[in-house]
Amino acid sequence: MSSAQSAGKTFLDRLATGDFIISDGATGTWLQSHGLEPGGCPEEMNASRPDLIRQMAREYFDAGSDMALTASFGGSKFMLGKYGYANRVRELNRLAAEHARSQAPPGRFVAGSVGPTGEFIEPLGTVSEAEMLDAFAEQIAALEEGGADAVVIETMFALEESKLAVKAAKENTGLAVIATMTFDKGPRGFFTMMGATPEQSARELADAGADVVGANCGNGIEAMLDIARQMRAATGAPMLIHSNAGIPGIRQGQIVYPETPEFMAPRFRELAEMGVNIFGGCCGTTPRHIRAISDTLRG
Repeated sequence: MSSAQSAGKTFLDRLATGDFIISDGATGTWLQSHGLEPGGCPEEMNASRPDLIRQMAREYFDAGSDMALTASFGGSKFMLGKYGYANRVRELNRLAAEHARSQAPPGRFVAGSVGPTGEFIEPLGTVSEAEMLDAFAEQIAALEEGGADAVVIETMFALEESKLAVKAAKENTGLAVIATMTFDKGPRGFFTMMGATPEQSARELADAGADVVGANCGNGIEAMLDIARQMRAATGAPMLIHSNAGIPGIRQGQIVYPETPEFMAPRFRELAEMGVNIFGGCCGTTPRHIRAISDTLRG
């Protein structure tokens, strides 16, 4: 068994024992509050600001995270190409995993973050399934090379794209695979932008081979409770929930996320009671939120 396969197995073994895993909080809003300029490339900071990337992982681990995500959300060749960095996929993703790994205490995990490519598959778009599959494989293999234990395919709107990322991870790495979708609430309930429901997403992602399914971003904790109930009713697979700190608003010219650590943390206990296995934050959440979640769930 390779080291990566062993790492992925260890991560899944932790869940198989019935234990839960506390993930980290926001990456993008953390970096923005620490100097990332509007329109800047977060992934490039793995090369130009390694100290800052390592600090982020360290703060989350210190706050109680069992797992930290890498600063690689937009690390595909399609997204990096928008900044002129399409030829740096391996470098930037490998560095992202190395930085998080360097801060991980023994027994803690690193999960490679993989977001949408920003492209649509033919015939809706111009990218073939094979091209998108290759792009995901390139990114995820580099995250494995840098020392990731798992990959989190996150903030996805199209099930077809998410399933291709799952396939790329399963066929090219030994990493544990987590796949999460983002939902909006309309008059008929929760759907992704492309029309998938939480129940459909949970079933299809599990059937595609994801070891863990779930939801992230787009909603505050109370909406995430509803989404988690629907996903849990559709599958017995392990589940991850990464909640925003509410829906952002503007206050005195600044973007503000309204949900405090004290508001969110008790509601994560409700997630635990319904069988969610991995808990963490998305946009607007901070190490303070993770500390409150850790204190609440671990007592």
